[in-house]
Amino acid sequence: MSTGVGRAAAKADTDGVKLLERDSALASLAEYARDALAGDGRLVLVGGEAGVGKSSLVEAFTERLAGTMPAARAAWGLCDGLSTPRPLGPLFDIAGELGGELLERSRARASRDELFATLLRQADAPGELHVLVLEDLHWADEATIDLLRFLGRRLRGARILLIATYRDDDLQSRDLLRIALGDIATQRTTRRIGLAPLSVRAVEHLAGGSGIEPADLHRLTGGNPFFVTEVVRSGSAAVPASARDVVLARVATLGEDARAVLNAGALIGNRIDPRLLAAATGGPPSVLDELVMSGLLIGDGGLLTFRHELTRLAVEQAIPQHRVSLIHARILAALGELGRDDDAGAAFHAEAAGDAPAVLRYAVRAARRAAELGSHRESAAQYERALRCADGVPPAELAELYDALAAELSLVDRGPRVCEVAGQARELWHRAGNRLREGAAQRRLSAALRYACRGREALAAAEDALATLAPLGPTAELAWAWATLASQRMVSEQHELAIATAARAQELAVALGLPEVHSDALITEGCSRAILGGDWLGPLGRALDLGLAHGLDEQVGRAYINLHGMLCTKRRYPEAERYYQEGVAYCDEHDVRTYATCIRAERVNTLADTGRWDESLALGEYVLTNRVDASPLNRVTPLVCLGLIRARRGEDGVWPALDEAAELADGCEGPQWIAFVRAARAEAYWLEGRQEPARREAELVADAVAGGDEWARGLAVFWLRRTGSDRMPEGTLAEPYRLEADGDWPAAADRWDEGGSAYEAALVLLESGDEDARRRALGILDDLGAAAAARVARQRMRREGVRAVPAGPRAATRAHPAGLTRREREVLALICAGHTNAEIAERLFIAVKTVDHHVSAVLGKLGVATRSGAAKEAVRLGLVTA
Repeated sequence: MSTGVGRAAAKADTDGVKLLERDSALASLAEYARDALAGDGRLVLVGGEAGVGKSSLVEAFTERLAGTMPAARAAWGLCDGLSTPRPLGPLFDIAGELGGELLERSRARASRDELFATLLRQADAPGELHVLVLEDLHWADEATIDLLRFLGRRLRGARILLIATYRDDDLQSRDLLRIALGDIATQRTTRRIGLAPLSVRAVEHLAGGSGIEPADLHRLTGGNPFFVTEVVRSGSAAVPASARDVVLARVATLGEDARAVLNAGALIGNRIDPRLLAAATGGPPSVLDELVMSGLLIGDGGLLTFRHELTRLAVEQAIPQHRVSLIHARILAALGELGRDDDAGAAFHAEAAGDAPAVLRYAVRAARRAAELGSHRESAAQYERALRCADGVPPAELAELYDALAAELSLVDRGPRVCEVAGQARELWHRAGNRLREGAAQRRLSAALRYACRGREALAAAEDALATLAPLGPTAELAWAWATLASQRMVSEQHELAIATAARAQELAVALGLPEVHSDALITEGCSRAILGGDWLGPLGRALDLGLAHGLDEQVGRAYINLHGMLCTKRRYPEAERYYQEGVAYCDEHDVRTYATCIRAERVNTLADTGRWDESLALGEYVLTNRVDASPLNRVTPLVCLGLIRARRGEDGVWPALDEAAELADGCEGPQWIAFVRAARAEAYWLEGRQEPARREAELVADAVAGGDEWARGLAVFWLRRTGSDRMPEGTLAEPYRLEADGDWPAAADRWDEGGSAYEAALVLLESGDEDARRRALGILDDLGAAAAARVARQRMRREGVRAVPAGPRAATRAHPAGLTRREREVLALICAGHTNAEIAERLFIAVKTVDHHVSAVLGKLGVATRSGAAKEAVRLGLVTA
């Protein structure tokens, strides 16, 4: 079994002590390997602090596996610790070990989709188990995290054991890995292993015979195996001030030449090619031998690595500052002499060396390759690096850099920064006298302004871009200008005009062979037709197919979010579910962060509308905190849902969320956003008993929905009636709203219930005037935990003379271990009895669609993915008997 030449053997002298108290973790890995060999692949996330022994654990496991499972083969990939890592570095490492088709495609600079698919196909070989190890994921680039997501979703049925190691002690909430782990952990194939520091007893064992007091050693090191080992290896009976002092004490015993070579190695990084090190320092082979013998460096196949990253950091931090840039310059020169294809590394060393021309050369090439591999965050970082060193560059060349940066930032949801960058590009192209590129930059600025909630400016910029480009003849830039203007008109509720404008864009796109523009314009056409009541699924479906066929990540992302969002707007939640699941997976795996955030934001509203409030709050907080750099427009929906659910529950934090949402929606000037936010504010005021401000907000909804569809008009009517306004928008209403307006409250409540919107059904029942219906409404509100709405219901019932009004929430619901409502408990019992959704609907006298929503809510609250999983969890919790 291949484990990377010499990898485990090189650490044999320390692995034995580091693996104290790791038997359980090794046994778990062995179990997961057996599962994977049987065709049930596993992704194992191995987390722990720096120095806790993550790599040692995996190395020992693969060595043991070689003796027990001859069909197993391991390949390793290592993430770089550079400030801007090489995209897909671990995949290319694995390709070098596996060889074959993956290596061929890597050398041919294949697209990342090809590389991902090839790795999966090659690793899932009949009769073999491939153990793929991704080390140090805390340094991973976006493309590597996307690879982790890609493989994690496809391990079921694969003979692959994927092990990912990462530091979990300093991950911030906004770190890409932290965000990805939250998504990946929900996959059925994912397992976690957390490595804890050693106990006092284990440290005492390691310190035996050293003369060091075990308690002092444990206090100093916190039980960290690396630190413990380093102190014990030092041979001193005294406990040093820190483990860093131990490393530097060992460095001090080296000769001057060896220290110089070691310093250069520390600046090269955690993977050192001996030829590069020799070329950068001129050090003879004997010096490298001295460093290996000292234990500071170890051999790892044809490379050298520091025994631990903590060792490298200790050496790096001790280098006198005045020498650092000189060493980086020598490393950069050596990379050139050896002809290395490492633009990301060269750009890093060039910037550290203060070599601006070299930074421009290498950073731009690294940015382009990162974009090709779908690592858009790293691509943007490289363009930012180039711009930091672009003093004196001619306006046209500088404008090219700003254009490229704006394109990358637009994909990673950095709306305000895109506005700034696109605006700079426009000014530079204007100064350079290039009207074509100036118009293109203006068009990109228009799109960015919309996401920054600057709607009026966005529409004006789109019109200006078209005015600039139209006189220049039929070009790709003009086609994009038509498409962008169509989108801006659609958002501004100018739907007839938007459709006509989108048609102009499509006509030009077809003539010029521009599938990306064609797809984008089809999406806009579909959205406007949905509002006007025409065929909208056709254009949106064609847009998605076109995007998928041509690998147009941005257009595919936009198509998914609009298909999902429009179906949700029309309360067709079961149909929308497919597009949500497919859309999230696609956007995550292709690093289309803007739409990945957008579709999750829409999901927050879907969960809120269908009574899954805990899930809605959790996802809303995730979007607002883990994606804190999200474009302002992507914050509106989560803010509204958080504020509204808190208002319904009578909790704090309502108005800060709703006030921010109103400010953003008003800035966007999109009527649909304004109506959405103002309706939420009307409800929040109504729940507080503040009728006058509630009425004002409801009338703002009515103002905003003039160009909207039947659902938007219905929403306005819903709150105008409840707040006592005599205003009514003209036009037809969606069925539940129309039935209530006609006085048929039983049918209206049934329609809401069939769609999974129990809260709206309860509010309709509350307006009915029927005592039994109001009691039913109160039961629904109590089940949902809608304390404020239930309070309104009780006050109204008592005011109108209803006797024996229930005093509070039902104790059974309040105490339920999974937080299930009465109806959800009924559904769970029938799931456990083996009934289908259709049979459950028949037994409970509700629609199958309503059962679909209840089943989804039950699975979500129980934290399981399947009906059988729900049954097992129900037995475990004692909700049903086995």
